[in-house]
Parts: sequence; C-alpha cells; structure tokens
Amino acid sequence: MQPPRERLVVTGRAGWMGMGRGAGRSALGFWPTLAFLLCSFPAATSPCKILKCNSEFWSATSGSHTPASEDAPEFCAALRTYALCTRRTARTCRGDLAYHSAVHGIEDLMSQHNCSKDGPTSQPRLRTLPPVGDSQERSDSPEICHYEKSFHKHSATPNYTHCGLFGDPHLRTFTDHFQTCKVQGAWPLIDNNYLNVQVTNTPVLPGSPATATSKLTIIFKNFQECVDQKVYQAEMDELPAAFADGSKNGGDRHGANSLKITEKVSGQHVEIQAKYIGTTIVVRQVGRYLTFAVRMPEEVVNAVEDRDSQGLYLCLRGCPLNQQIDFQAFRANAEGPDARRPVAASPAPAAPETFPYETAVAKCKEKLPVEDLYYQACVFDLLTTGDVNFTLAAYYALEDVKMLHSNKDKLHLYERTRELPGGVAAAGQPLAPRPLLSTLVLLALLPLLW
Repeated sequence: MQPPRERLVVTGRAGWMGMGRGAGRSALGFWPTLAFLLCSFPAATSPCKILKCNSEFWSATSGSHTPASEDAPEFCAALRTYALCTRRTARTCRGDLAYHSAVHGIEDLMSQHNCSKDGPTSQPRLRTLPPVGDSQERSDSPEICHYEKSFHKHSATPNYTHCGLFGDPHLRTFTDHFQTCKVQGAWPLIDNNYLNVQVTNTPVLPGSPATATSKLTIIFKNFQECVDQKVYQAEMDELPAAFADGSKNGGDRHGANSLKITEKVSGQHVEIQAKYIGTTIVVRQVGRYLTFAVRMPEEVVNAVEDRDSQGLYLCLRGCPLNQQIDFQAFRANAEGPDARRPVAASPAPAAPETFPYETAVAKCKEKLPVEDLYYQACVFDLLTTGDVNFTLAAYYALEDVKMLHSNKDKLHLYERTRELPGGVAAAGQPLAPRPLLSTLVLLALLPLLW
C-alpha cells in the first residue's frame, strides 16, 4: 500500500494553481479548507470567468512557478496579466472561493519574486516551456499505469464500450441503448472506482422542457503511483485545455503522463487520455452547449463498489423512465402535409423561430445522410429548439462514435430503447402517424399501463 503523500492536492473547481515551492505559509494553510469546500459544494453555472484567467496564466508560463532568474521579468509580466484578468471578472466573482484564492495566490507570488504591480503585461501563450516528458509517455512509467499492459497482461484484449451525451439531450449508454431525456439539473453520467462524471442540463428556452448540457465535471481519482486526483470542468463558453489546478497531466507521480489532456481545437474540442484505466474522453462545445463521449473498458465500467448505486449511473443504466421522451412519437406526429410543429410525447411550448418539419429534415440530411437515430435526434432538436447548432452536435456525436466505439457494426442505431423498471430495455419501433386525439388518449393511459 502506498504511504500517504505529504503533497497537498487541490481538487477544487477552478482553484489557484500557483502553489509552487515558494508558496507562503498563509496560502498553504488556506488550501485544505478550499479543497474541502469546493469538493463538497459543486458550483452552479456562473458568469465568473476565473477558470479562463487560470488557463491563460498557465499557457503564458507553461506552469513554471519557479522561473530562472533570466525569466523573472516575463514571469512578472504574466502575473500582472493574471491580476488584470481577475480584476476584470471581479464583479461576477464575488463570493467565489476559487476567485479569492487566486487573488491571494497572485499577491503571494508577486511578493516572492519581487514583482512590481506596475509594469508591462504579457499575452497568453507567450512562453513555451513544456514539462519534461509531457510530449510523450515516459519510458520508465510503471507498467500498472498502462491499462492494457497491466490489467490484461495474460489475457485477451479488453472489450471497450462507449457512452455519449449530446443535444437535447440524447444519451447512448454503454450497452448501446439510445434515449432522449429531460434530466434537467445535475445528473451523474459515470460513477465508478476510478472516476466520476457529472453533467448539468439547463433549459434551452425559458419555460421549455428542452434542455442541453451547460456544465460538465470530471473527477479522476487518485490511483496508486500513477496519478493524483484531478478535476476537469467545462461550462458554456469555457472549454479549458487544462485541469482545474492548471496542469495538463496527472500530477508529479511517477506515471503522471498516463493522464493527459490535449486541446484539439481551441475552445471547441478537448480530448483526455487516461491510459492507466484505458479510457479516452472527448468533450466539445458546439454552439452554446457541451457534448460528451467516452471509450472505456467493460472492467472499468463495472468497477463499482456499491452495486445499488448504479441506478443513478446514466451511462450504465440509462435515464429514469419518468425522464425519458419518446422522440419517435414526436417525429410521427410531425410527418404530414399540414404539420409544422409536432406534438411530442412530452410536449414542449412553441419556441421562437423553430423550423418547419421539411426544413429540419433538409438541414439534418446535409450532415447526416443515414436516417439513423442520430439523424432523428437532429430533426427532433431543430423542431424543439430552433437552434441550427444542434445539427452539428448530432454530427460530431456520430463522429465520436466512429472514433471511440470498438464495434464498427454498431455505429448506426435505428431503434431507440426505453429503460423499463428492473433495468430491462425495450426496443421502440417508430410509431405510425395517428390523429392527435388518439395520441393524447394513449399518453393519458401510459401511467396506468406502466
């Protein structure tokens, strides 16, 4: 068993990452309290942009908090830029613990490095000093920090599974069940022995049940000599290329580079590789909202100590029945020469500037020529939200399936599934168009039938 580590690990939402060797005692004393508060009370979506300030400072210094003497002027310039960024977001960050810890951390570092408050500032990514070994996995990294080498050294190649969440929102579970869900608020996607993933879904339009993912939090738990606990958090208009503490790998343990974050497209596409558990995560911002996709071995998927808690694990069990929407019934009512707005299984109020059915179909066909569930989800989203960006959300979700799913015969799905009580999945055939009255009668009877 690994001995307890002396090093402090800040696991907060956007905590100050400037805890270099020279951090003052007052700052060190503050971090345990900060870590506890930030982990115990996850923050809601907020206009506070301290995460952006943290990321820009990290990019400008590449994480070097103990610069050489000849680099001190540039480091001080980066600190002044960091301070300026925090001042600009001060109004929206009142009461935010991460913001106040950053402000105090800047003051400590400026004092330690004799930086004046007045002077030149720097631009993000001014310096490039990548940590040793950050560009590739260390050759002496412990074998246990590489999943396929350690967990399956004497057995067959592991079976990988996929889960994805996108759009209004649509969920593809690890068992390839496809559902459309309401799930407003915070919901756990993944909760196992190695990591936690939670999403927050907010209404797309005021008063509408149509929701989309506005916030995503991923917690990678401590794992042997491989990684420290790391937190990644993305919000609307904030898709950082670093963990919440500003780092881009698993910390300072021997196998730290078995966890790495890579920015594929600035502000739009981030990929996280967790080799020690054989997992790849893709996070995108499409329009205003976020999408999530993961590739994970079955062994890791099912690594849950409390089996009873798996019912809340959406990627494994799917959405609760009362949170599911029959979007194929929605589609059936939309088809017809006089249809402009369909009546859904979970009806939504009319959204401004929504698309006629024929227009929604044409726009989705441009990106999704195969009429599978991703195409149908695209049409549903355009009809319920009027936001053309949901077309791209469905497109990229399918592209992520192509990259992450291990079974190429299951890239396209054609029947949605509903998760019935007891975890039994039922395939849902597309409903034939029916008069509005009969549809409403059927909906009224569903609670009695189920």
